[in-house]
Amino acid sequence: MASNRHLGRIVALQTLYEFEFRVQSRDTTVDVDNILARNLDRYKTTIDDKEFVGSLVRGVLKERDGLDAKLQPIAPDWPIDQIAKIDCNILRIGLYELLFQADTIPPKVAINEAVELAKAFGSDNSSKFINGVLGTAYRTLVEDTTNGSATV
Repeated sequence: MASNRHLGRIVALQTLYEFEFRVQSRDTTVDVDNILARNLDRYKTTIDDKEFVGSLVRGVLKERDGLDAKLQPIAPDWPIDQIAKIDCNILRIGLYELLFQADTIPPKVAINEAVELAKAFGSDNSSKFINGVLGTAYRTLVEDTTNGSATV
């Protein structure tokens, strides 16, 4: 069985994916809080840390433009709007955890969790793509900051 936080990341991914799909479909009734509440309700007895899931969803949405701007140079052959929506949301979650939750989530965990999401929900090559992009993001955006040569 998936760990509590792993399941939470699955719920976050499903929420972000549905929200993005409905926004792009011009659904004027879309409300991320309603989507999140419905998705969390399905696992109310399994997910104890609902705040983790909510903060992940809200954080990714708040930082979305900045996350996309940081991802684009790392995967220059793949414009953000051409990356599969599920992969794009997995990348955003992973990068968000690397950049904004490093004090509570080790980088290897953030990357591994994103790769596992890609294996479960992406295409055949998604996990390799996610691993490569987030590995590069870690080296260029996170690791280098500890050496003082990059800014986040």
